[in-house]
Amino acid sequence: MYLQQYPAKILFALGETIRGNDKIQLWLAENGYPEIAAFSNAVRGSSEAEKFLLKTYPSLAALDAAIDNNLKAYLWLKKNNLILYIVFADACKGKQQAVDWLKTKNLDIFIHLAGIIRFYRENQYFDYHKKHF
Repeated sequence: MYLQQYPAKILFALGETIRGNDKIQLWLAENGYPEIAAFSNAVRGSSEAEKFLLKTYPSLAALDAAIDNNLKAYLWLKKNNLILYIVFADACKGKQQAVDWLKTKNLDIFIHLAGIIRFYRENQYFDYHKKHF
């Protein structure tokens, strides 16, 4: 399943987990959304979550790596025609053209999530060199 196929409430929950809500994180993991919980953990820097995604949900692993400016991940997303993920990764880095594209597609939830991810990353120490996609 791709991110755009999840119910809006699950995507909002994703945003809350990135903000650090452990109760929602646990709920996602225990109620059929372990990949969303793992993606949140990967965004927050968990290499264990990254390994889980690489084995089970490679598109989410690639998205996480693309948010980290990993060129191989971008190319993998492009090869697999995951345009929304490429645009979303760019929006997470504050690229206005990506945000505008999401607006034209009425994908406001992804603009919301990109803002949360960007805020988190700009306010945390994060080793961008840990990813090896």
